[in-house]
Amino acid sequence: MGNTIRLPVRKLVEFILRSGDIDSRYSPKDRMYEGVRIHKALQKKNAELYGDYKSEVRLSASVTSGDTEYLLEGRADGVFTDRGMTVIDEIKSTSLPLYLINGDSNITYWGQAQCYAYIYALQNSLREISVRLTYFNVDTGDSTGFLRTFSFAELEVFVSTLLRQYTKWAALTARWSDLRNSTIKAMPFPFAEYRKGQRELAVSAYRAISGGSKLFAQAPTGTGKTVSVLFPAIKAMGEGITSKIFYLTAKTTTRRAAEDTFTLMRERGLRIKSLTLTAKEKICFQDETVCRPEICPYAKGYFDRANDAVYDAITSCDAFTRDIVEEYALKHTVCPFELSLDISLWADCVICDYNYVFDPRAHLRRFFADGTADYTFLIDEAHNLADRSREMFSSELKKTRFFDVKKRFKGADRALDKALNSINKRMIELRKSCGEKGAFISADIPDKLIVSIREFTAVCERMLKENSSLGDNNQFLQLYFDAVNFAAVSDLYDDRYITYTETHGGDVSVKLFCLDPSRLLSEALGRGRSAVMFSATLTPLTYFRNILGGGDGDKLLELGSPFDKDRLCLLSADRVSTLFKRREQSVAPIAELIGAFVSQKTGNYIVYFPSYKYMTDVFSCFSEKFPQIRAVAQESAMGEEERESFLSGFVEQPAQTLVAFCVLGGVFSEGIDLKGSRLIGAAVVSVGLPQMSVQQDIIKDYFDKKNGMGFEYAYMYPGMNKVLQAAGRVIRCETDSGAVLLIDERFGRRDYARLFPAHWQDIKAVRDTRSLEEALRSFWSKN
Repeated sequence: MGNTIRLPVRKLVEFILRSGDIDSRYSPKDRMYEGVRIHKALQKKNAELYGDYKSEVRLSASVTSGDTEYLLEGRADGVFTDRGMTVIDEIKSTSLPLYLINGDSNITYWGQAQCYAYIYALQNSLREISVRLTYFNVDTGDSTGFLRTFSFAELEVFVSTLLRQYTKWAALTARWSDLRNSTIKAMPFPFAEYRKGQRELAVSAYRAISGGSKLFAQAPTGTGKTVSVLFPAIKAMGEGITSKIFYLTAKTTTRRAAEDTFTLMRERGLRIKSLTLTAKEKICFQDETVCRPEICPYAKGYFDRANDAVYDAITSCDAFTRDIVEEYALKHTVCPFELSLDISLWADCVICDYNYVFDPRAHLRRFFADGTADYTFLIDEAHNLADRSREMFSSELKKTRFFDVKKRFKGADRALDKALNSINKRMIELRKSCGEKGAFISADIPDKLIVSIREFTAVCERMLKENSSLGDNNQFLQLYFDAVNFAAVSDLYDDRYITYTETHGGDVSVKLFCLDPSRLLSEALGRGRSAVMFSATLTPLTYFRNILGGGDGDKLLELGSPFDKDRLCLLSADRVSTLFKRREQSVAPIAELIGAFVSQKTGNYIVYFPSYKYMTDVFSCFSEKFPQIRAVAQESAMGEEERESFLSGFVEQPAQTLVAFCVLGGVFSEGIDLKGSRLIGAAVVSVGLPQMSVQQDIIKDYFDKKNGMGFEYAYMYPGMNKVLQAAGRVIRCETDSGAVLLIDERFGRRDYARLFPAHWQDIKAVRDTRSLEEALRSFWSKN
C-alpha cells in the first residue's frame, strides 16, 4: 500500500456522480456568493431548535479501497440529534421557488451528505444515521428540507462504490506524484548561476511558502522574478509542503513568462503538469458564447464525456497551454473552457488571471469552497491587484436597464412587473437623494433596493426554469446576472464600502463601491497556505502590504537592479509644471524637451502622458515643430491586432527615429518587452496621478480617516507606480542601454523622490533643452 491520498468529499462526489449537459440557464449563479450568510443564519436558527446542534463540523476518515488508502475530508454544515437519531445537516441556498425543488433535484448534494454521514457514523460506531438536505431560498427566507435515514451498511456500500470508480484516478495520482517528486528532488536551479538578487528572492519565497506566510517583494526588471518564485514553490511541492501552485497574473504576457519557465525546467528533466486557463469568451469554439445543449454541441452531454477527455489529456501531456486544451476538446467534442477547469483538478500548477482566486463571481469553487488548503499563490505584477480587486468587490446597476426590460416584457409575468416596479420606485427614491449636485454618498447599504433586487432575481430564475427560450434574450439574461452580482456584493458590504448614487440626465446609477479591499483579499489568501506577491514596482512596500491583505508580520523584500547603472541615463526636467491648470502653457516646452531627448541618437522612443487629450495636444505641437521626425500616437480602444501592428513599428536598428506617444497606465506602459534597440528611451510626462474624480476623492477621504494618508493611497502611490512601470520599459536585459526622462516639477520634490527605487538615486536634473542635450551626448558617447 502506497501513500495515503487526501481526497475532499466534494471533489469525489462531483467528479464521479456528474452527468448530462452544460446549461448556463440553470447554473446557480447566485449560490456562489450567498453561502456564508445563509449558512450562518440557518445554523443559528437550528442551534435554537436543537440544543446539541454543532455547526461547520470538520470530518475526516481513513478508508481503504483495494490497495489504496484514502483520507476522506470535508465539513458538514451541521450535526445534531433529533428524537434520538443523529442527523447530518447539509444546507444549500437557491433563488428557485421551493415548490420547483424535490428530494431528487440534485444527486451530488445527497452524495456529499451521505459521505459525511458515513464518516460520522464510522467515527461514532452508529448503525443508523439520518441526512437532512435543506434548501434555503435567499430571496424569501423560506426553507424546505428532505430527511432520509440510512443504515451504516448502506452508506458503506455507497462510499465503497464511489471509491472503486475513483480507483484508476487514484492510481494515476499516486504514480504521477512519485514521478513528479523524484524529478523535483533531482532538479537543479535552471541557470548556471544566480543573478544579483535572485537567490535572495528565491530563499525568501521558500521561507514564506514553508512557513505559511506572505512575502511582498519588489524586484526590478532583470531579476528573473518568475523563475525565482516558481523554483522554490516547486521544491516545496516535492517536499509535500504544498499540493498546488496558483500562478496569478493580470496580463497574457506574464502568463507566457510562466509557461516559458516551465518549458525551461522541463528541458532540465522536470516532470510537472501545468495548465493555463483562458477566458471562456476567448477559448469558446462557437461564434457566440451560449452554453446551452440545443445550441452548442460541446455543451450537450459534456459531463458524460468529460472524464474520458480528462483522462486522455492528463495521461498524454504535461503542459496544457490554450492550444493543447483546444486540441483535446475537439478530439472529445467537449467545451474547452469546462475541460480546462476539469484538468485543473489534476494540474500541479494553474496559471490564471487574478479573478479565478479573488473574484467572488468567478473564483474556482472546486478549490476554494471548502475552506483552507495547502495551496501556494504566486501573484505576478501584484501592483495591479489593488485596483483590480476594487472592481471585483464592487457592483453597479443603472435604472434605465430595468426600465428597458420592463418595456420589453410588460405583461409577460405579473411577478416580474411587480419586481421591476419596486426597483423603479427604489431607484427614484435614491435619485431624489442626489439633489442638485447629482450625486449622493452614503455609508449605509441601500437595504430596500437590495430586497427588490433579490425579488427580481428570484422571479428571473423561476422564469428561466419555466421558459427556456428566455435564455436567448441577452438583454434579460445579462440584467439577471448583473442583478445577482449586485445582491452578492451586498453580502460583502461593511464599513469599507460606501453606496455611491449618481444621476446621468434622466438615468440614475447605484454603485456598491469597495474602498478598501484588504479584508476581502486577506480572506481569499487565507484559502491557501502561503502567498508571494511580487512586481518590479511595489512602492512603497508598506502601502501594498496594507492594501493587499498583508499583516505586520509578513516580510517585505526590496531588491536592487541587477543591471549596470551606467547603462541607464536617468534625467529629470523638474522645471516644467504639468498641473491641469497649467497644461496649456506646458505643451510647447514639453514638445521641445521631447525633440531634444530623441535627437541625440537614432532609435525608438516612447513618451507617456497622463491623458489622451494631453497626449494629442503635445503630439500635434511636436509634429509641427519636428516634421522630420516620425511620430505616431496611441489610439483609444485599440484591438489586439492594432496593438500588435503598433508594436511592430519598433524594429531593431531603425534607420530613422520613431517617437510613439502613449497613455501612462495604458496597454503600452507595462507588459511590453522591447529588448535591445527596439526601445532606447522613454519620457514620462507627469507623476501619473489618477484623474481627479468623485470616486478617487471618496477613497482619499476614507484613508484620511483611517490612517491620515488619503492623498498618498488614492493618488500619489498609484501614480508613481505607473511612472515606474513606464520607465521600466527601457532596460530589459544586461546588454540594453537607454535613457529615461521624467518631466514634472514634482519629481524634484522630496516626497516624490523618496519613492524612487535605489538604482534611481543618481538621477540628474536638467534645466533646459541645452543641458538635456549635453547630458545625452555624454551618455550616448559611452554607450
